[in-house]
Order: sequence, then C-alpha cells, then structure tokens
Amino acid sequence: MSDTFFKRNPSTLVFLAVLALFVLGVTLLAEGAGAGVISTSFVKTLGKTLCLALVAVAMDLVWGYTGILSLGHFAFFGLGGYMIGMWLMYARTQAIVVSSLAEAPIPATESEVVDAIGNQIFGVVGSSEFPLIWMFADSLLLQLVLVVAVPGVLALVFGWLAFRSRVTGVYLSILTQAMTLGLALYLFQNDSGLRGNNGLSGLQNLPGLDHVPQATMSIWFFWASAAALALGYLFAAWIVSGKFGSVLRGIRDNEARVRFLGYSVEGYKLFIFTVTAIIAGIAGALYYPQAGIINPAEIAPVASIYLAVWVAIGGRGRLYGAVIGAIFVSLVSSWFTGGQAPDVNLGFYTLKWVDWWLIVLGLSFVLVTLFAPRGIGGLVDLWSERRRPDRHGADLGPGAGALREKEANE
Repeated sequence: MSDTFFKRNPSTLVFLAVLALFVLGVTLLAEGAGAGVISTSFVKTLGKTLCLALVAVAMDLVWGYTGILSLGHFAFFGLGGYMIGMWLMYARTQAIVVSSLAEAPIPATESEVVDAIGNQIFGVVGSSEFPLIWMFADSLLLQLVLVVAVPGVLALVFGWLAFRSRVTGVYLSILTQAMTLGLALYLFQNDSGLRGNNGLSGLQNLPGLDHVPQATMSIWFFWASAAALALGYLFAAWIVSGKFGSVLRGIRDNEARVRFLGYSVEGYKLFIFTVTAIIAGIAGALYYPQAGIINPAEIAPVASIYLAVWVAIGGRGRLYGAVIGAIFVSLVSSWFTGGQAPDVNLGFYTLKWVDWWLIVLGLSFVLVTLFAPRGIGGLVDLWSERRRPDRHGADLGPGAGALREKEANE
C-alpha cells in the first residue's frame, strides 16, 4: 500500500494501529504469553470475535457497498470451517489410532489403519467408510486449498445463475437464504459425509502439538485471526477506495444507470460475491479450531441474519462500522448468554437475559434501522465532521459549496 492510499484512507491506518495495540495488550495480559490477567477461554472468545469481524467486513462489501443483501454468507463461513475441520479430525484420529495399534503384537497394515480411522470418525453415524469428499482429508495443503475453493466455487456458480437472470432485491435475498437452508438440511443428514448433526469435534487439538498448552495455542490463533482481519480490512479498503469501489456504490444506488453507462453490472456483482465468500471461508477456517466444534446448526439461515444485524448495527457502508458492529454484538452476546449478566427481578417477573437476549438484539436492529441508519459507526462520522477545517477563501468550483482555495493547498 502506498502513502497515497493511506492519505486518502486515514481511517484504515487508524484501524490498523488500534488493532495492533489491541493485539499487543491482549498478548501481554494473556495466560499463554503474558501476565495471566486474561483467561485462555476469553482469549479464544476474542480470537473468535476477530474472525466474526472479518466475515462482517465481507458482508459489508457485498451489502453495504454493493447493495446485495445476502442471507447466505455465513454458509460460506461454515464451509471454510468444515474444510479445515476435516483435516484436523482426520489427523488427530490418525495419531490416536496409530498409537493404539502400535501396541498390537502384529503391525497393522495401511488399510487396517484407514479402516480404524474411518470407524472412529464415522462410527457415530453407523458407518466406517470414508465418503468421497474426504479424499484429501489427510493433506493439510489440499484442505487449505479447499477452504478457499469450496466457498468460492459455490458462490461463483450460485452468483452466475442468479445475476445472469438479473434477480435483485428481496428475491435475491430469499434465494441466498434458500441456498443456506438447503445446505444446512443436507448437512444434517447422516449420509452427507460430515457426520450429520454430530458435526466435527475436537478441532481445538492441533495434530503434532499435543505438548503445547491450550493457553499458548489460543494466543497463536488470536494472532492469526488478527492478521487475517488486518489483511482482509486492507484488501476491502483498497477495493472500495478506487474506481472499482465507485462502480460498486453506483450499482448499490442506481443499478440501471450503471448498466446504461456500459459497465458489466453482473460481472462486478459476481466478482464481489465470490471474493467475499472466499473471505468468509477463511474466517470460518480460523474460527472453528478456536470453537472446537462445528455442526450444521452453524450454517442455519438465522446465522446469516445475525451477520446482517451486526453490519446494520455497526453501520453498513463503512468497513470500520462492520467491525465495530460484529465486535460489539459478539462480546455483548457472550456476556448476556454466558450467565454473566445479572437477572433483573421485577417483582412479578424475573428477567433472565439468556432468554431475552435475542429479543433485545432484534429490537436493537429495528431501532437502529429506523432512527440511526448510520449505526454505531455514525458516531465516528460525527466526530470526523467536527474536525473538518472551516471553509474560507476563494471558491474553486462553479458553486458556493465547492472546494475552496485554502483546502486545495492543504
């Protein structure tokens, strides 16, 4: 990134600086690498929150800047988690099986080892054979490729079919939600090849690193999540700051006019839809090893609706707004649903936040939409507007509100 880019986008430099300070502070206070003030479980929560912020940036690109209200982007997030989870579960099970069979009087053959691994993984769904989709599960490199390829190809095919038919607005949102629901229902089946409702578990145990304590591993994943968020934010800021970003905003505001000007609206939409799906897949691949488990419920349509709520509350059309919304809602949700928020005794009724949190979240979304469309990020906008210099000097444009001489020289 050149100096010119950061001059045109000072908020990006501010964001990276704040993120770096945050990472440094958490590292110094964490159990794994610092003073032990912050627990390992909370470090994992913070790492997962950064992953959610990354997928929120992807959602803001596709919705806030392009105007495509996708209610299926959390499906790509979940697919990224499944792809890395397959390798984690296979490698961990392989180590256990090989260690167990090493004590046998007769060495086990390679096929016997594979059968034993399959029985350990799929015995819960009454099977012992590896489905075709697990053919690369023994290779970390290939599964990392699938983390990018599977969400990307699905988004490319779906987007091509939808955008070439010029499906827009609420109809496109319904289609993305239907795609997510169909995928979730398929994964719930035991014969889907991904253990049905049981999902993939034990993902927090990295193969070959059994000697590394979870406190240290949580810091590693926290660093990786922060690095991914920084790179994703930079990439998104670069996209929206140039001509490409102007076309995206034009599509959002008046698609017909942009098409009339000769731009390939469908091509722009397909590109941003596919790229953001890949970003979501990468975020999911970092999230679920910290969560330790993934199942089809993670891909349910309601998760994608939550994602849209985060972006709306933070302020769509502002990358930092998406990050603020995801972090704020995620941490507040953990506080309310984790039993840390005290119950409120109203005399005739005891208000338990675990039961009422989703209602509070829904009301917040409605109130923000009606009365504060800029979201929490709008507070940053107000502060920025107050810092603008007083305009005086000669007009440099045809109107009285045009750029003035002093501003041009600054």
